[in-house]
Amino acid sequence: MLTLSKQPGTGGSVKKSPEDFLVKEITSSGSILQPGTHYDAASLGLEEAKEGKHITFVLQKRDWNTIDALLAIAKKMGHGRKSVAYAGSKDKKSVSVQLASVFHTTDFDMGSIRVSGLSINGQWRSDGIELGEELGNAFEVRLSDVAHPENADAIIGELNGRMPNYFGQQRFGDRGNNADIGAAILEGDFESAMLEYLTSSSNERNERVSQARSRLKETLDFASALNDFPRYLRGERKVLYYLSRYPGNYANALRLLPRGIALMFVHAVQSRIFNEELEQRIRSGDFSSAVCAASDFYGFPDVEKRDREGAFPLGVLVGYESKDEELGEYVTASMERMQLTKEAFAIKSMPELAMKGSYRALVSPVKDLTSNSSESGMRLSFSLPKGAYATVLLDEFTKNK
Repeated sequence: MLTLSKQPGTGGSVKKSPEDFLVKEITSSGSILQPGTHYDAASLGLEEAKEGKHITFVLQKRDWNTIDALLAIAKKMGHGRKSVAYAGSKDKKSVSVQLASVFHTTDFDMGSIRVSGLSINGQWRSDGIELGEELGNAFEVRLSDVAHPENADAIIGELNGRMPNYFGQQRFGDRGNNADIGAAILEGDFESAMLEYLTSSSNERNERVSQARSRLKETLDFASALNDFPRYLRGERKVLYYLSRYPGNYANALRLLPRGIALMFVHAVQSRIFNEELEQRIRSGDFSSAVCAASDFYGFPDVEKRDREGAFPLGVLVGYESKDEELGEYVTASMERMQLTKEAFAIKSMPELAMKGSYRALVSPVKDLTSNSSESGMRLSFSLPKGAYATVLLDEFTKNK
């Protein structure tokens, strides 16, 4: 993907240890959660619902993804996955601090929970946390093996408090094929979607799993594949077991996956189209848009407050209700290349995965961006709105191929 900055890069790599990537959630009130700090609702400017049936708590985690961390906590409390909620997911290989909640109607000391790598830094009664409730995240990142730290200041000056709002690689999956699976779903070709999900070995890092996927691609022996696929691939094994009993019923096999995972495949198609549009806009220097977003009180885009004169031009995340006049030439060209129409996102044969369409800022603000170099590497500090990817900003600096 093209970078917005044309300055030479610094080089470098990140995430040699979780401590190299600190993520601090910015709450809906504008507070930045700090590690090792104890909070209550009042100190964060939030309301406490004394009769609430949920406990909101400040979760600090190290080398845990958000879902697994909350599942571990829920299990200690005698609850399951549906009892917990969070505002935004944080990287696994990081130290991160965020708000979360658990449905629990009686008193409970969250501080009594002992799980390695997790700590509870405060709790209060509430009506629960909603996904997307946070404003964004503040980051402190250490880059190592930096060849040209002297280039950092020029890059900061050129970016001038903004960055391209690409979807990061995480959106497309570890194997990079989420959008390919999603495109097959949009076409109603559930067989191709499920076989891509099960058998694609491109970018597969685990040699055993790569061989298992390749063998299944050759044989399509789903029963035998159950002996080859390791147990941690729970989604794949669930699909394999079903197809071994009901061969050819690929649509129902897809329905066995959690809806969030299936939706992720369709979201990846939207994201691919958006990224292609943004790259073309950077190439041409054209960021004009038929629709813009206003700024919230923190200076981040509020896509729910659309305004032709707003501070943030918006791109379209295509759906079946997207307006033709807002798609524009870049999106239209990308969809033609992919042989997709906006009506395909209705997914009539599986409407539970349908996408109406939405918007995303083409350029994201970057607040409080600073760099500092020492013998241990280069440190970058910055804040981004929710949905923006820190890895995209890091690419502006490292420019690693």
